[in-house]
Amino acid sequence: MIFAIEEINRSRTLLPNITIGYKILDDCASTTTATQAALTLANGREELISANDCKGLPNVLAIIGGGGSSQSIAIARTIGPFGMPLISYFSTCACLSNRQEYPAFYRTIPSDYYQSKLLAQLVKRFGWTWIGTVRSNNDYGNFGMEAFLEDIEELGICLAFSVSFSRTDPREKVAEIVQVIKKSTTKVVVVFSAKREMRILLREIVRQNVSGIQWIGSEAWVTAELLTAEESTNFLTGTIGPAIHLAEVIGLREFLLQVHPSAAPDNSFVTEFWETTFKCTLQSDSGFESDAAPEIPQCTGHESLHGVNNAYSDLSMDGSSYNVYKAVYVFAHAVHDLLACKDGKGPFTNGTCAHISTYEPWQLLHYMQAVNFTTTSGETVYFESSGDPVAIYDLMNWQVNTNGFPEIVNVGYYDASASSGQAIVLNEKAIVWNGGKNKVPRAICSESCLPGTRKVSRKGQPVCCFDCIGCPAGEISNTTDALDCITCPLEYWPNPNKDKCSPKEIEFLSFEETLGIVLVALALCGICATIATAGVFLQYKETPIVKANNSELSFLLLFALTLCFLCSLTFIGQPSFWSCMLQRVSFGITFVLCISCVLTKTILVLMAFTATLPNNNLMRRFGPTQQRFGVFGLTFIQGFICTIWLSIAPPFPMKNTSYYREIIILECHVGSTTAFYCVSGYIALLSCVCFVLAFRARKLPDNFNEAQCITFSMLIFCVVWIAFIPAYVSSPGKYTVAVEVFAILASSFALLLCIFIPKCTIILLKPETNTRKHVMSKLPS
Repeated sequence: MIFAIEEINRSRTLLPNITIGYKILDDCASTTTATQAALTLANGREELISANDCKGLPNVLAIIGGGGSSQSIAIARTIGPFGMPLISYFSTCACLSNRQEYPAFYRTIPSDYYQSKLLAQLVKRFGWTWIGTVRSNNDYGNFGMEAFLEDIEELGICLAFSVSFSRTDPREKVAEIVQVIKKSTTKVVVVFSAKREMRILLREIVRQNVSGIQWIGSEAWVTAELLTAEESTNFLTGTIGPAIHLAEVIGLREFLLQVHPSAAPDNSFVTEFWETTFKCTLQSDSGFESDAAPEIPQCTGHESLHGVNNAYSDLSMDGSSYNVYKAVYVFAHAVHDLLACKDGKGPFTNGTCAHISTYEPWQLLHYMQAVNFTTTSGETVYFESSGDPVAIYDLMNWQVNTNGFPEIVNVGYYDASASSGQAIVLNEKAIVWNGGKNKVPRAICSESCLPGTRKVSRKGQPVCCFDCIGCPAGEISNTTDALDCITCPLEYWPNPNKDKCSPKEIEFLSFEETLGIVLVALALCGICATIATAGVFLQYKETPIVKANNSELSFLLLFALTLCFLCSLTFIGQPSFWSCMLQRVSFGITFVLCISCVLTKTILVLMAFTATLPNNNLMRRFGPTQQRFGVFGLTFIQGFICTIWLSIAPPFPMKNTSYYREIIILECHVGSTTAFYCVSGYIALLSCVCFVLAFRARKLPDNFNEAQCITFSMLIFCVVWIAFIPAYVSSPGKYTVAVEVFAILASSFALLLCIFIPKCTIILLKPETNTRKHVMSKLPS
């Protein structure tokens, strides 16, 4: 500050012919002392003052200070009513940006509002979601940590612990805090603390030998010498945090090296500094004052600061000196602008100006807010409406140099005025982490949930602590740490990893698969066997056994059986609108045609034996015409039902997704359930009637009683379709269709084999029995 004042006083352009004076008082890091010092400066007295003495013009135009947020708050509240400008170089509490409460407060150091955002972004950038926080229990720590916690809450970062302490707390309290840090599941700790409190905490850390902590520090301590070199190497390596932006103040180092007690014999600060730096005591008879103990060696006065290596001489360690430098220049530029005002063009009522001899403090505040200048290092200094400067931080990292000593390295910077996403510029490859590692430490409560799973919070724990469970059936998650799973569309199903919806597998009984090929082969065999049987009957149509069994009905039955075998093929393949209608209608009509032929044959057998009774002329009344009419009449009824079915609610193809969740079954819906039951019931009715009549005629005396063959065929037919019902209901997917096709083939083969094989056996293998006498004989062969 003294350097800046002397530099301004030598300037020919800034405040020419004006000399700035100064008075320095120590606040001793105490709010009470700071308040007394501020009142003393404002009133022009160094003794305690009363309220009645607070009148007249102040002895000083502005106050630069204090050294901490708590002290600045106390000072600002005390001198605020007077409107005296207060410019702080080290008070970062965001609360001081409140212009209604602190209208006269300005600062050259950024507000903790920006530092909190920076720390939160750093935590987020490195993927830490489970951290601990420590703060000093004062305005700086409390307000800074409050802002930080608000920021990390929005970013979804959780706290493993959050503790605070004061430098006046007993050591036991600090020891408890260190134990909390030691036992925590996270090793990333953010500390918002002043330098003094942090030194107390680190001393206890060293005493309990708690290593492996990744410290994230605030600007108040991250560049400070808090431990010995060896202790810093063991416990602070890897520490990262923001520091006050460092800029070179030209000539400052040379000025500091010229400091000597002989040049300032009445300056107690110089005396204390000299004795502390060289560990000696100044002679009291030389004009110097000293409170040092007598056993300490006396200073010679020839000690040199050029060989000293500490925070005083190493200006790269702390940017607060630059902020002090700017604070003095802010005041100087404000006064310069005030003096440069011309009457009639001033900013106040009627264009008036303020005069240095009669001005009111609030008038200087007007010029403070309008300050805008460029420093010798090229930085533009101005204030926002809150009295804060543009936030710029250097990002510092504690490393170990080649000599094994701790070294604080600049690894990036933060510029709040930059566009979103570009405020932080960081060289991550240059960062050394705790323990000298190059890998970013992990700080999470739970591992991230991979795609295919979702997060489930643990009861009573922060949201960062969760379990991962797989998505339910039919749902997926395609992002990491998904909160909910997404239901797949109706025709889609999750892949095995449940991170993508894939089209469901389409299933139907196709001609290409083994089951379809087998069923087609059976149907073709049935068709071939039926045609072969028809060929045999056609070749031997004049033989007694063919004539005796009504060759016309036999050929019609063989034709119907051929259609039945062909009908089974319509059930195979991908269902379509036409195939669904064809398979149901063809099945209903062809089977009724078959059963009608068999029923007519059965009736003929009964009539043949009944016709032998006297005065019985039934055979004449049930001739070929009546037989044809009966067959086609019964078939017409089924055709009529099918026509109504197709007109009202025909069968249609559908996608069944209810049986298998991961498979779409292509099948035919019956459309009208009532019509379906009518068609099926009509077939069942004719089958039962035919079976009952055949069963009655099975024991009629004849060498070749066809009723026996019909009875056995209808018995198999009925058994097949009765067994079909439970098999059909319990079969899944395409196997439902396969069961139905098998039932059609089995019942068709039953009719073909049971009715025609005995006849073909006689025709081909026993031609000697194919005589009218043998066929009509009622005696056993």
